[in-house]
Amino acid sequence: MKLGYIGLGKMGFNMVERLLEQGHTVVVYDTNGEAVTELAKRGAQAAASLPAITEALQPPRLIWFMIPYQAVESVLKELVPLLQQGDTVMDGGNSPYKESMRRALELEEKGINYLDVGVSGGPGGARNGACLMIGGKETLFEKFEELFRNMSADGGYGYMGKAGSGHFVKMVHNGIEYGMMQAIAEGFAVMKASAFDLDLARVSELYNHRSVIESRLIGWLKKAFKEYGEELRDIDGSISQSGEGLWTVEAGKELDIPVPIIEGALNFRMQSQNRPSYTGKIVSALRNQFGGHEVSKKGQVKKNG
Repeated sequence: MKLGYIGLGKMGFNMVERLLEQGHTVVVYDTNGEAVTELAKRGAQAAASLPAITEALQPPRLIWFMIPYQAVESVLKELVPLLQQGDTVMDGGNSPYKESMRRALELEEKGINYLDVGVSGGPGGARNGACLMIGGKETLFEKFEELFRNMSADGGYGYMGKAGSGHFVKMVHNGIEYGMMQAIAEGFAVMKASAFDLDLARVSELYNHRSVIESRLIGWLKKAFKEYGEELRDIDGSISQSGEGLWTVEAGKELDIPVPIIEGALNFRMQSQNRPSYTGKIVSALRNQFGGHEVSKKGQVKKNG
């Protein structure tokens, strides 16, 4: 399959590498010319602009977005006039699901197909097989199922339903992620404050041997302790939030579904901007481990991401 790929950050770069290995032909574009050049060395076809991408693809075209949700509208505004009826756009970023619903309708009026694809797994998943949650017309999902299979881990893709459902399911996934990380962070902060002088790295390792809370998150915490020490030196105790937790809380209120755990985790992140803590360090360290998020203290070298 030949496709255009816009957005070569941590996720996009790795996913293109995987697609090339799977035998796909990928035309890549990013405002970061170095990423384009590097992937061209690895077999991708470089494009210097959005028009260049459309010119390099034969209709019906397929173009994948892996860009911040704030940039999707401006890219579509430039790209859509260059497309033709029957072309397909897939948004693999974390766009608000209502925006995805609107875009699907607007593009359908122009004869352009749209799929919203929630992608989970971080840069490692993008490289080795991600988890994909796909929304849009089922016939489109079926048409491109081989592509989704090649992008994902074994059994790691699925059709969620009508337009917007892919990004909705990914949004809720991230909200759940907020709550899970918060619980882990609070528990380990309690243990650190106890009088038992616990080896928290050892505890995290033990928890990951058939305990009920065995998980990749606990494994990533063990890695963070190994890299930064139990005090999580150089990790900032103020936690950033990229939006999906807030959107999940807002969706819960709209649907009259209480989400106190997710909302509490969101509020903790907001308050942490002025009240950094060891609990915040743990959440930040976890975000760094699975997503490469920059979490180091000001003035310190950022080790990942």
